[in-house]
This record gives sequence, structure tokens and C-alpha cells, in this order.
Amino acid sequence: MANPESTPSLPVAVPLSSKKENVTPISSKIAELSESRSELLTRIQGLKQDLQNWRSKLDTQVKVYRDELSELKKSLNVEVDQLRSEFQELRSTLQQQQEDVTASLKNLGLQDVSGDAKEAEAPKVEGNDEEVHTSPVKDNGKESEH
Repeated sequence: MANPESTPSLPVAVPLSSKKENVTPISSKIAELSESRSELLTRIQGLKQDLQNWRSKLDTQVKVYRDELSELKKSLNVEVDQLRSEFQELRSTLQQQQEDVTASLKNLGLQDVSGDAKEAEAPKVEGNDEEVHTSPVKDNGKESEH
């Protein structure tokens, strides 16, 4: 009870003359594809070479920039160290001058005149029209102790 539709179909025989006609265009296509392949490989090689050259130039530029940055960093560090040293000298000089002025004022009996001037300003008392003055200096001209 074989079904005639379920039997596998046999391949249709192609006449020999049509095979020869198809062979000629295939060989020309193969030659064309081979030529195209060669061109593509040449272009790929060129692109690889361009990429290598670009990387080489880029690496050279990066090295030059790193060297320049390194030199700038060294130069800046030297300048910062010089500035620190100069500021330290200036600080020492100012402290010495402040000590000298303080000693001179002590010798004159006028210790911390700027502080005395601030204390000498009279504070106002609210509700009273009169100003209240307080002075750190006693009647004999010497500073009172607080």
C-alpha cells in the first residue's frame, strides 16, 4: 500500500550541453571573485600598515608629551619648593619683627597699644544717654592688670 506521492522524486537530468554553458560563466565569476579578493587583501594590508604607522606616531607623541609634562612637573616642584622657602623666611622675618616691636613697646611701657586702643573705646549702655568709659590705665599712667 505504497502511496505513489510519498516516493522520493528522482533528480531531473540536465542535458550535457547546458552544463557546458553554465561552466563558462562560473569560471569567469571565480576569476572575478579571486581578483576582488586580491584587491581586498591588498587594501586590508594597506590599512594595517596605515594603522601601524598611526599607532607609532601616536606612541611617539604620547612619549614626547609625557616627557614634557614630566619636565614641567619637575620645574613646578622646584618653584613650589622655592616659594615655600621664601614664605618660611618671610614668616620668620615677620615673627622676628613682631617680637622686636613687642620688646620695644614693653621697653617703652606701651605693651600691645592696638589692644589698649580697642579697650579704650567706650561701650554704650542702653537706656542711658551717658557713655561709660573704662580704661585699662590707672591714674599713675601704668597699665592695670586684668
